[in-house]
Amino acid sequence: MDMLEAARKVLQIEADAVLALIPRLDQNFCQAISAILACPGRVIVTGMGKSGLICQKIAATMASTGTPALFLHPAEGIHGDLGMMTKQDLVLAVSNSGETEELCRILPVVKRMGLPLIAMAGNPHSTLAQAADIFLNISILAEACPLGLAPTASTTATLAMGDALAVVLLEERGFKAEDFAMFHPGGALGKRLLLRVEDLMHRGEAIPMVGTKTPLREALFEITAKHLGVTAVTNDAGEIVGVFTDGDLRRVMEAGLEGLHQPIEQVMNRNPKRVLQRNLAAKALQIMEKNAITSLFVFSDEEQRVPVGILHLHDLLRAGVV
Repeated sequence: MDMLEAARKVLQIEADAVLALIPRLDQNFCQAISAILACPGRVIVTGMGKSGLICQKIAATMASTGTPALFLHPAEGIHGDLGMMTKQDLVLAVSNSGETEELCRILPVVKRMGLPLIAMAGNPHSTLAQAADIFLNISILAEACPLGLAPTASTTATLAMGDALAVVLLEERGFKAEDFAMFHPGGALGKRLLLRVEDLMHRGEAIPMVGTKTPLREALFEITAKHLGVTAVTNDAGEIVGVFTDGDLRRVMEAGLEGLHQPIEQVMNRNPKRVLQRNLAAKALQIMEKNAITSLFVFSDEEQRVPVGILHLHDLLRAGVV
C-alpha cells in the first residue's frame, strides 16, 4: 500500500502541475500561436537534458500535425549545428530554470539572426525569459521526485504546454485527418486514410459476372473460378441487377439439389450493396461491417450500374486497412 500511495502522490503532483497551466494561458500563448503561424520557415525547438527529450517530442508532434519543426541540441549547436537555422525560422527554447548554460550561449546568435524567440521556462525572471520575445510560464510548485531533483512534474508540464501549442496550431491551420495520414504513409492510419477502393479492387476479367438466365449450377463455376465467393448478376446491358454469394448457395441447398437447375435470377439478392471507386478503402470496410458482407461491387459514380471492379474483405486485410 505504501508503494501505491507513493505512485498516487506522483500522479497527483503531475496532474496538478498540468492543471496549473490552464489559468496561465493568456495573450502570450495567443501571440506564440500567431508568431508560429506567421513563420515562413521552421520552428527550431531546443533544450538540454530532460527538457531536450521533451523538445524532441514537441518538434515531432508539430512536424506531424502541419507545423514544420526540428530539434536542435544546444550543446551541438554551439559546435556548428547552429547552421541548421535560417533567417526564416523561429526558435522555441525550453528550460525549467531558464539558466541552462548551453541554451543561454546560443541566445546571442538567435538575436543576431533576428529570429523570433519563444521561451518556455519556469522562472519569468531568468536569462532565457528576459531574452524572449514571448514567454510561456511552465513553473511548478514541486517536482514529483521526493528529492526534488529529477525532472518529473516540470517535464510533464512542459510536454502538456507543447501539446497545447501543437493542437491549437493544427486547428488554426485547418489540418485534417487526411493531412495527418500524408505524413504517416507507412502506418495503419495512413493506409486507412490514403488507400482508395480503386487502389485495391479487382478489374476486368477478374470480376465475376453471370446473366440473369444462367442456371445456378453454371453460376457456381463462375464463383469458384474467380475465388471471391460471389458473382454479380447482370442484364443484357451489363448492369448489375443482383448478386449471389456462397452464403446464398447454402440456403438454396437446404431446400434440395433441384434448386441448382433454376435460373439464378430466382434466388439472387436483388439489393446489392455498392461502393464508388474514389471512396476510401476504410469506407468500404465500414459498409461491409455494417451489412455483414465480405465483398462489394465497385462503380465509377452514383448513377452507374455497370461495375468497374469488385473489392473483397481479404483485399483490405492484405493492405492493412483492417
